[in-house]
Amino acid sequence: MNVLILSCGTGGGHNSACFAMEQALTRRGHSVKILNPYTLKSSELAETVNQAYVSLVQKLPSAFGAVYHIGDVYRKLPGPSPVYRINRRMAPFLGEYMAAESFDAVLCTHLFPAEILTCMKKSGTDVPPVYFIATDYVCIPFTEETDCDHYIIPAEDLKEDFCRRGIPEDRICPLGIPVDARYSENGSRATLRETLGFAPDTKYILLAGGSVGAGHIDQMVSLLTERYAGERVKLIVVSGNNRSLYEKLSDRAGENCILLEFTEHMAEYMKACDLFISKPGGLSSTEAAVSGTPLIHIAPIPGCETFNMEYFQRRGMSIKVDQPRTQLIGACDMLLETEAGERMREKQRAALPPRASDAICSLLEQNAREKAGQAAG
Repeated sequence: MNVLILSCGTGGGHNSACFAMEQALTRRGHSVKILNPYTLKSSELAETVNQAYVSLVQKLPSAFGAVYHIGDVYRKLPGPSPVYRINRRMAPFLGEYMAAESFDAVLCTHLFPAEILTCMKKSGTDVPPVYFIATDYVCIPFTEETDCDHYIIPAEDLKEDFCRRGIPEDRICPLGIPVDARYSENGSRATLRETLGFAPDTKYILLAGGSVGAGHIDQMVSLLTERYAGERVKLIVVSGNNRSLYEKLSDRAGENCILLEFTEHMAEYMKACDLFISKPGGLSSTEAAVSGTPLIHIAPIPGCETFNMEYFQRRGMSIKVDQPRTQLIGACDMLLETEAGERMREKQRAALPPRASDAICSLLEQNAREKAGQAAG
């Protein structure tokens, strides 16, 4: 198959899912092209869209929450959303690109490309089967105004939420969120820790605020370094593209704090660490669960991340910390205990499929075979 994967850079999770699918499809012998559709008009436009999101989340997360709430209200009104109207302008650019290529399927790991493809369908453009991959544990606003052939959602118990929003039940496939295969690989944790240079008698806590470096990480570092001073506990902090956070922590990080701006080995660090503390992004939360890493959720970006946190907390796959000064240390102390951590790992293993990308590949392959059989018949 020749597969087109469409994503946008508004948060790293959408692109992470995109690359996980590229990895799985390529491994199975398929041809893959990845595209941010906004680059078809101009790279400057794509960068503007990406940076607008990052800046809003880093500086004014409450404003992002207000925008999400407005979207949730707006979805109850008749007629297309402003998001749809804006994305409609991109339809000619994507249509021209796809006309020059020959794709057997299109995957969308972001709402915006799904909106563009829906506009193309409504205008009569011939579009190959479209698969929308939801990367949060909720049906986000305006998903219902897209027209995709299949909606791949994180879990079976989320079908009701998508159905009540208007997604046809027969198009919903609860196959999970695709993550890099390294998160689900079996292997010796002790060997992995040794490879990373971890001390065998030390507990390691991984902290990250997603690709945008949000989540009041500096406050968490202060609380944890004070609590575990003099103990065999080390922090590994990933600041993402938040340069100001990196510089701030560089001035304060002591010998028990390892500071990273970016790393190509996030999967290895997560699997090797005893605990992961992060805002509840859909991808990062799934990566933790798939890798079997006890998880503490902090500082959700209001909107879909609030739903992600509630979903994980209700199922025992994470502990949510609303008040870090009074709750964080107790949650860490508990999960660093072997029994409590193992109970959470069991809940994670039971709740989420470890290899969603392979299941999605199988769905594409099955549908392609059926289409070929119908054409032959």
